[in-house]
Amino acid sequence: MIVVDSNVLAYFYLPSDFTDAAESLHVRDPDWAAPALWRSEFRNILAGYMRRNSLSFEQCAEMQIEAEGLMTGCEYESDSRTVLQLVRDSDCSAYDCEYIALAIKLGTQLVTMDKKLLKAFPDRAIALNAV
Repeated sequence: MIVVDSNVLAYFYLPSDFTDAAESLHVRDPDWAAPALWRSEFRNILAGYMRRNSLSFEQCAEMQIEAEGLMTGCEYESDSRTVLQLVRDSDCSAYDCEYIALAIKLGTQLVTMDKKLLKAFPDRAIALNAV
């Protein structure tokens, strides 16, 4: 099991420079986990695509449903104390620290391309293009 952030999910569903890496990761380890926050972050990514007229409302709605199906049973609540400790000890947002907190809770790594997370938590965060 690995924790993935919302951007890794976006790379998995939306064409990008990292789509092949996200697809390969899913083949190697399809047991993905994320804090419940991922849903809102993913919706926000899709909102950007809608606003730029890159995807229609129906495409975005369908993609959200597919992603929610992929993550069913793999969503977790974050421990606020742990999140706040991570925020205290880094320059990362509370939103981003939720992913690290979950990786700690599950005893695994976070796969991300977020440079701040990779720098602040090198023992827990690994770059998508490095796995």
